[in-house]
Amino acid sequence: MTANDIYAGLGVKRRINAAGTLTRLGGALMAPEVVAAMAAAARASVDIAELQAAASRTIARLTGAEAGMVTTGAAAALTLATAASMTRWDVARMAALPHAADFPHEVIIPRTHRTGYSHAFAAAGARLIDIGHNDRGTGAGVRGIEAWEIEAAIGPRTAAFAFSANIDSVRDLPLVAEVCRARGIPVIVDAAAQLPPKANLRRFVELGADLVAFSGGKAIGGPQASGILAGRRDLVGAALVQQIDMDVSPATWSPPDLIDRTKLTGVPHHGIGRGFKAGKEEIVGLLVALERFVTSDDDALNAVLQRRLEAIARAIEGTRGLSTRVVPASVTGRIPVLELAVDPAGAGCTALELSARLQQGDPPVHVSERHSARGVLTVDPQVLQAEDDAPLAAAVRRAIGS
Repeated sequence: MTANDIYAGLGVKRRINAAGTLTRLGGALMAPEVVAAMAAAARASVDIAELQAAASRTIARLTGAEAGMVTTGAAAALTLATAASMTRWDVARMAALPHAADFPHEVIIPRTHRTGYSHAFAAAGARLIDIGHNDRGTGAGVRGIEAWEIEAAIGPRTAAFAFSANIDSVRDLPLVAEVCRARGIPVIVDAAAQLPPKANLRRFVELGADLVAFSGGKAIGGPQASGILAGRRDLVGAALVQQIDMDVSPATWSPPDLIDRTKLTGVPHHGIGRGFKAGKEEIVGLLVALERFVTSDDDALNAVLQRRLEAIARAIEGTRGLSTRVVPASVTGRIPVLELAVDPAGAGCTALELSARLQQGDPPVHVSERHSARGVLTVDPQVLQAEDDAPLAAAVRRAIGS
């Protein structure tokens, strides 16, 4: 049975995804070997903690971190990272979360790093403490994060520092790591969408991050509901013990060495991460996808994607009210994209109206609306199948004509 058959039987439309590895569109498409590995994993019983310990060894080898674990997405990784930073190995604190008023629970975050995804930190019970100014972001100045701002914010209730990584903010990470390390404050990096390039798997740890969260269902090509938390062994272990099934007898519990039982005063109950439990299928699928991802050739893949985008641009060329520009990976810092600049006077619609028309078509087509405020829609080719290139171009021409 094909994917089309499965979805048609459910009355769900297959969509042309030129918007990227978005969660709401199902993330990346998994390679056949990843699907096969997940199917094989589904047919046996294993100890999940032992499997996570094996995953840790693979993640550590491929990221350069001390340890790692598979989570149910990058947001879950951020919540678990925050929980681990607040509790360390303290079982009583683990049992108290998300109620953390009696122990360090403040997470410092620069105002320029505050996003809708910051809720993942607060979900563990943390209180977010904003610092700094948005001078760079607003164009009001050139200054970014400064050491004195971090030092002034650190106090007895500080548990961690939250850092949202992108092509611009990463320059500040070494400074943040240096200041926080001197005060014993873990730095948690949200790098959910910072792949490719694959070099970023190691980059943030090398720059001083204590914990890094990656999405498993985006560029890595793993299961949509998967992610990675990589970093310090003690913090990853504390996160793992708050995620796995802890309905165990203390007398017979035999945790993997990733969980340091000598540091625990007792056996924890189910932790705040219980709702983020990763299944054996997701763990195995993510590991196979990760091994496949690290052997890929970024330059070769980007060259293929750019040629496809150039062909789409040629097919759209001449459409009234529309101009195109292929932006290479060397400029975006990740992958090449195709920008569609919409002139409302010529096209008869705004960028968002064009996007709405595309989504209402048959088949529905999705493009990125990230830059729609300046009249630009973006074709992100990460999940766009080659056989959909021509139908995508035709759909754009029809939508303008309508």
